Amino acid sequence: MRRGLSATALLTSIALISQFFFATNASAAQTLAQVQAQVRQYEDDATTAAEGAQEAKVKLAALTRSLAGIQAQAAVQGKTVDAISKSLGSIAVEQYKSGSISQSLELLFSSNPSLYLSSAGSLDAITRRKSTQLRKFQSAEQSLNATSLTVSDRLAQVKVLQKKLSERSALASAKLAQAQALLATLKKEDRERLAKLALDEEDADQASSLAAAKSAAGVSGRAGIALKFAFKQIGDKYVFGADGMIYWDCSGLTMRAFEAAGVSLPHSSAAQARMGKSIPLNQKQPGDLLFFGRPVSHVGIYVGSGKMVHAPRSGSRVKVAPAIIGHKPLVAVRRF
Repeated sequence: MRRGLSATALLTSIALISQFFFATNASAAQTLAQVQAQVRQYEDDATTAAEGAQEAKVKLAALTRSLAGIQAQAAVQGKTVDAISKSLGSIAVEQYKSGSISQSLELLFSSNPSLYLSSAGSLDAITRRKSTQLRKFQSAEQSLNATSLTVSDRLAQVKVLQKKLSERSALASAKLAQAQALLATLKKEDRERLAKLALDEEDADQASSLAAAKSAAGVSGRAGIALKFAFKQIGDKYVFGADGMIYWDCSGLTMRAFEAAGVSLPHSSAAQARMGKSIPLNQKQPGDLLFFGRPVSHVGIYVGSGKMVHAPRSGSRVKVAPAIIGHKPLVAVRRF
């Protein structure tokens, strides 16, 4: 009897230990899954910030070119004003600006009334002869003032964009640092396990992507050329701000893909979303660019069958995947 109770107790103990063991493992697995999800979120946030930095960089480059042109224009206008001013002479210009001969000049000549009258007559004669040049001087001076104001405005805009570029770049780096810090809290074996899972997932995605690329090889025209270029990059790693030929970010990949097809695009998903022909979301075709997020922060090339080829995020590779980006909605389709 006692033996029976002992066996029953032993079986019960084994069952309890097994339940505890499996529960602990399930809990640990869930924790690792949560960590992986949080790391992915940090990487996605970093990617979003990096695209914001790319947009600021594109705008800053355009603004800098514009500023250089306006500054050159101001320099030419300044020389024109100086040249006209010299041709008119200081007395004529002073008279023009004051509307009549200034009080200082009156006092200058007042000691000799006849000289004053003679000089005044000479000034009147100069004004009549130089009336055309005076109008030119007025127009040139007004243009220079307007251009100078534009230069000041552009300089202020440059400072704003430089600040935004710096902030978005810093945010992207900070998000990646958060991901690394989170991984550092895990045990070595857990980090290795997560790394192995991520590697296996990327390898599986690469194999399926190569198969999908073969099935979508029949697209012609610019769209077909862009797709073929993007397919050749399958398996390349994502890196912030990269545009080939080994590393890519999302807009760098689409920029180079369409460059191969003879279409010039800026290195920014938000900037690309303002170009090309707008297509209804439900009428997208292979080769169209798909834009995600409000504001736009991701872009991929539609392959068909609800899939796209894109450079997803830090820690991932160029791949063919469902045309869905987490919480970022599809907001625009553009055709070139």
